[in-house]
Amino acid sequence: MTNVALVTGGSRGLGRNTALGIARKGSDVVITYHSRADEAQAVVTEIQAMGRKAAALQLDTGAVATFPNFVERLRATLRGTFARETLDYLVNNAGHGEYALIADTTEAQFDSLVNVHFKGVFFLTQALLPLLADGARIVNLSSGLTRISVPGFAAYSAAKAAVEMLSVYMAKELGGRGIAVNTVAPGAIETDFLGGAVRDTPEMNRQFAGMIALGRVGLPDDIGPMIASLLQPENGWVNAQRIEVSGGQSI
Repeated sequence: MTNVALVTGGSRGLGRNTALGIARKGSDVVITYHSRADEAQAVVTEIQAMGRKAAALQLDTGAVATFPNFVERLRATLRGTFARETLDYLVNNAGHGEYALIADTTEAQFDSLVNVHFKGVFFLTQALLPLLADGARIVNLSSGLTRISVPGFAAYSAAKAAVEMLSVYMAKELGGRGIAVNTVAPGAIETDFLGGAVRDTPEMNRQFAGMIALGRVGLPDDIGPMIASLLQPENGWVNAQRIEVSGGQSI
């Protein structure tokens, strides 16, 4: 039976790359998107071109009240598109960035980051537990910014640090079902994060590259295939780990 993965925020950036990487490894994929249905459909089309099945569902991962409806839509999609009742992989990737010093951070910015990056991950995973197969694997996305400090990312990094501890507790509590849970923490990556700041600002790109042992910032292709590999059976004994994928940033 073909494995089925759910990747949140899979229409762009690291989520898109992860979804494609999982499909290349032979699994079918459901992605979620926040607002760009056209981008999500493009990813679905790419996956289908590989001979895999795919679907896209709208989801605001910061809106916990919408999760029961999402679970029902996902359940119907699993049955209708994949002839399945369960998921094998869950990648909690969806997220966004806010740049603000502690003195300037608004409550709205703080709440948005916590709701998407921590509260949403907690309660979406909780809502999906009945749909996760025994022996499933979960990957939660964190950030290299939980290990180093860069002024302006306090709220974002704190939310990601909470996810790292949440992953450990998930691994402990779900271990009886054979479900492994890990955190992947990317370093500086050229995506549209923060409006493409690292990708499109030469000075920022050089600044981060100078902090990385391999001498460049990362690309989505450095992250997605790694996550896809982590989900494979040969890595089934990796559990409750924070795995940084940063090229050796600030070592």
